[in-house]
Amino acid sequence: MNAHDEQPVLLDLKNLQIAFAGQTVVHGINLRIGAGERVALVGESGSGKSVTALSVLRLLESAQLSGEILWQGQDLLKASSAVMQGIRGDEIAMIFQEPMTALNPLMSVGQQISEVLQLKKALSKRQANAGAVHFLAETGIDDAQRRFAAYPHQLSGGQRQRAMMAMALASEPKLLLADEPTTALDASLRLQMLQLLSSLQEKTGMAVLLITHDLALVRHFAQRVAVMEKGYLVEQGDLKTVFDRAQHPYTLKLLNSLPSRQGLAPAPSQEQGTALVKATHLQVQYPITRPGFRGWFQNRQFTALHAASFALSAGCTLGVMGESGSGKSSLAQAVLGLIPFGGQLTVGGQAWQNQPSRDKALRRRIQVVFQDPYGSLSPRMTVGEIVSEGLRLHQADASQAQIEARVLATLAEVGLGTDEFPDLLSRYPHAFSGGQRQRIALARALVVNPDVLVLDEPTSALDVTVQKQILGLLQDLQVKKAMAYLLITHDMAVLRAMSHQVMVIQAGRVLELGPTDQVLEHPQHDYTRSLLAAFPNG
Repeated sequence: MNAHDEQPVLLDLKNLQIAFAGQTVVHGINLRIGAGERVALVGESGSGKSVTALSVLRLLESAQLSGEILWQGQDLLKASSAVMQGIRGDEIAMIFQEPMTALNPLMSVGQQISEVLQLKKALSKRQANAGAVHFLAETGIDDAQRRFAAYPHQLSGGQRQRAMMAMALASEPKLLLADEPTTALDASLRLQMLQLLSSLQEKTGMAVLLITHDLALVRHFAQRVAVMEKGYLVEQGDLKTVFDRAQHPYTLKLLNSLPSRQGLAPAPSQEQGTALVKATHLQVQYPITRPGFRGWFQNRQFTALHAASFALSAGCTLGVMGESGSGKSSLAQAVLGLIPFGGQLTVGGQAWQNQPSRDKALRRRIQVVFQDPYGSLSPRMTVGEIVSEGLRLHQADASQAQIEARVLATLAEVGLGTDEFPDLLSRYPHAFSGGQRQRIALARALVVNPDVLVLDEPTSALDVTVQKQILGLLQDLQVKKAMAYLLITHDMAVLRAMSHQVMVIQAGRVLELGPTDQVLEHPQHDYTRSLLAAFPNG
């Protein structure tokens, strides 16, 4: 008998099938969750994880559901709307991937938690407000009394996720559905959220269904694992059995999708390496405006980056690691010449002039690839227009035929060809998958033949198998073109796979800088050790 069979069954999905407009997306899955259990539902985007969780709460209005969703023996598919209203939030709660879109921007986080307590626990407003402060404190938000009045945009990503967790826990549910709750957070914050969720789960005795594609999170959290592929539940079992003795090819594929250094270009020697980017005492400051009359006359500065010095050679990748607010983005924007900075900075031996006409040639030499390919690609432009935009700017004398030939060649270079997509240039971004969109974003940067690429979390929004493909492509391109990469990431596995050198930043200060093996295997600073401890297997 399995350990989970000894616990009373809270949720029992029997032959659950989900279809939209006659198209089946979840095919007769069976899954049980016992009281106090931590279960992870794992799979890539489109595998059916989220719709399975949403179906439990009957939140898929347009879906056709069949089979059974037994909640403590009661079939929720046959329950009335009134019964479901009582179960939602009260007995089964849910937290979502992106709290900024899940929280109401017009209400303070305290008011939103208080509202739950008034509706679900019939508390007075004063009692509910006091309860909201209590739950904010329980989830580790500092100065909970003051944060009660804060609006979502006034909180950090970690604080917003804690507020979401406080709202879900306010009604003391028996089951918490956590849908990718840490994807947008830094590595150390992700571990903090998992530790917090584990401690709250043990304290309250609730069960948790964690929906994720991050296998490192699963290792740190789950007792049992269920794996979904294309709507089918292909494997399930206790954590050790699934991770150590996986049976299904898809599970093995996920477990073998960690980024690898195998294709990484050899690090250039100091004699061979040409310093494409060189920074000396680089400093970034932002003005702080004080409210009221005195603010007109008192200029204050916030220093986001303190005297950073480094050199980035051709064919070399410098990985920059640090938590949100550490100064990574300010560093990247300064290197790209997008914000004012102090100190010295050259790209290919040239300094930014802060004049568009004089900086135009330099901008061709350094390009950027962003974290979210869907957000960085204009939905109103075709692939041909997106990829050719930089080429038209930097090679204004090129003919239409020359531009189209160059665009097609670059797209083929990143693995998108007209054999697979005959109408490739006339398609819009929404017609492609996340990995394909990131290839388009990469082609947009490569089409002007840059010397340096700034990679800002280039794979964090992608599934593990797609992530490995994109990283492999970047490694191949670096070997072929001897480009330099400035890689901004909080993913230790990506850092290990891609970087020749690593820079560690905390509160705008460079704490460590050296070869990847030296920094990651023999860290000198406590902060670096804490980041590495967050995901030792990463």
